Amino acid sequence: MEASLRFPSSFLPSQPNQTLALNRTHTVPNFPVSYPYRRCRIPVIRAAISRTRKEETVDSVKNQLENCHLLAGIRFKGFTVKQFQELRRSLPDSVHLLVAKNTLVGKAIEGTQWELLRPCMKGMNAWLFVHTEEIPEALKPYRSFQRERKLEENDFVGGVFEGKFYGPEEFRFLETMPSRAEIYAKLLGSLQSPSIGIIGTLQAPARELVMVLKAYVQKLEEESNGVASNA
Repeated sequence: MEASLRFPSSFLPSQPNQTLALNRTHTVPNFPVSYPYRRCRIPVIRAAISRTRKEETVDSVKNQLENCHLLAGIRFKGFTVKQFQELRRSLPDSVHLLVAKNTLVGKAIEGTQWELLRPCMKGMNAWLFVHTEEIPEALKPYRSFQRERKLEENDFVGGVFEGKFYGPEEFRFLETMPSRAEIYAKLLGSLQSPSIGIIGTLQAPARELVMVLKAYVQKLEEESNGVASNA
């Protein structure tokens, strides 16, 4: 690369208007088209975090399915954060509420009895895990919350109980079914009624037999007394 500098005569009196030529060679680095520092690795990190969170969600669902008696879906669209927190506080300890994507829940229930829930895996859902046999008492808090907050559209989308799928129109059966204590009481009553009848049937001839024996003994005593007096 050549550069020319022109100096005024005052600087160089012996050679006025002299032109000084400077020859310099500059090596321009040959940078690649894509600089290494321009490569952004954040999407890779984010993808790893996202994958980890998905795996954690699937594991969480699987853990909740252990000792679970009922798994039900609730339409979650339109819920505010405050409403969701209030709902969680209103649930008993035996009930757990989880918000998760349908795809992740579907992956967790694959190959299990809970897979019957797939027909209701549409839109945004919250999932209710019931870990008690008292199903009506477990569902009652949400019904009360739904009625008080006027959330008619946020209804149950379906549930699985004892290996059977219940649609929204069948959910009333789960909410009105008798409690375990009531079932035991009815069962005990049905078993006691025939027993009492059988015992009564067996006791009736026994009473008659006792009366006959008493009468016979009394007759024998009278006859013995009569013989003794004649003697």
